[in-house]
Amino acid sequence: MQGQPGKLMSTSPAPHTSSDHLVGRPIPGHPEISPSPAHGGEGTPADVVFLVDVDNTLLDNDRVTADLFRHLEREIGHERQHRYWEIFEQLRSELGYADYLGALQRYRIEYPRDSHVLVVSDYLVNYPFANRLFPGSLDAIDHLKQWGQVVILSDGDVVFQPRKVHRAGLFEAVDGNILIYIHKEEELDDVERRYPARHYVLIDDKLRILTAVKQQWGERLTTVFPRQGHYAHDPKILASHPPADITIDRIGDLTKYDLDAILAAASPTP
Repeated sequence: MQGQPGKLMSTSPAPHTSSDHLVGRPIPGHPEISPSPAHGGEGTPADVVFLVDVDNTLLDNDRVTADLFRHLEREIGHERQHRYWEIFEQLRSELGYADYLGALQRYRIEYPRDSHVLVVSDYLVNYPFANRLFPGSLDAIDHLKQWGQVVILSDGDVVFQPRKVHRAGLFEAVDGNILIYIHKEEELDDVERRYPARHYVLIDDKLRILTAVKQQWGERLTTVFPRQGHYAHDPKILASHPPADITIDRIGDLTKYDLDAILAAASPTP
């Protein structure tokens, strides 16, 4: 089986879940939606598809960045690590997403004889991302898979971000359902084409993303805001966007919600 362009795809069939016996039964309050364990792909719309971000949603990317900061300080020194982060921010402004390896390539152009760049590259590529998963993140994914397909929906480059997803064990956790875009909020038509559904649930630590998608999908979308990471605690960001449909302190708290509660929380477009 060949993967769809732009999507990492598993060749393994989706496993049955404990909700198989519920297929065909309407959700109370939402008679048009019935839980189903194995949906997705182009064709007949699923009832519910769960779209889950990676960085600071499932995985503590702030700790990854802190680890890299310390590694750079040790390997290339204070002044040059400061220059790396300047390049990193410049590149993020240009691309709209974090590109750690791209910043390292640009750093190498400025310091072509710095052999430590190879050590840093190896550190990034082989970083133990599984150790940085938030507690309960895999349990949250399994919990959602009772009722529909779970899809990783992320922004990032085409090398480091997929590598992160694989090494964190998330590729296997979502049965290979991975979408990585440059600006995911601008690619919703493609998301719908690949994973048609009557209702979507988007789980993301960035209120900006949740708001942008809600403006396009309206009541077809339930937004879930795990308050993890620096973006989720920035007072200016919190003040400049409407609240999500559901706010939780940590990703593992999703296991406290049933499907009916998630669907009922969906609000109109702000």
